[in-house]
Amino acid sequence: MKDQHTTDKRQWVLWNGSLGILLLVTIGRVEGNDAYLAAPFDFAGPFKLDQLETHGRIAFGACLIMSRQSWRDDQAELRREAHERRRAQARRRSPFSQRGAADDTRYREILDLPRDSALQPTEIKAAFRRLAKKAHPDGGGSNERFHRITEARDALLERAQGLAPYVS
Repeated sequence: MKDQHTTDKRQWVLWNGSLGILLLVTIGRVEGNDAYLAAPFDFAGPFKLDQLETHGRIAFGACLIMSRQSWRDDQAELRREAHERRRAQARRRSPFSQRGAADDTRYREILDLPRDSALQPTEIKAAFRRLAKKAHPDGGGSNERFHRITEARDALLERAQGLAPYVS
């Protein structure tokens, strides 16, 4: 058993697929078999350290905490599942059939992207990640701001990837 002063400096992957956030984190505190992430994620805990070490991953709230190897093995499937969930959520909120050129301009402004050039999915995702860290409520932002940038990302990705608009 580890005592409460023990810390684990291994890096673990924190994946929140519904928000599209991927971060490397460390264990900050261990009390017996209960572990807590290091700051600024020290609110994440307690979770069972032996389960994390044995299975290579553990679900915590809307997140998965996993070993780097588990992430390498499963990232394609985890990203695909998360993308499908975000698309379904976006369809429920605002049908794409109602979005036009004015929305594209607004979405580009929200993500601070160029107005008139073709966008690559990697550009859109990078802009989202940059803004998500500040816009997320856990990072000092608001739910409203975070949902705006998420909607902008999803809509621009739909267009950039040439997917058919959703019609209700």
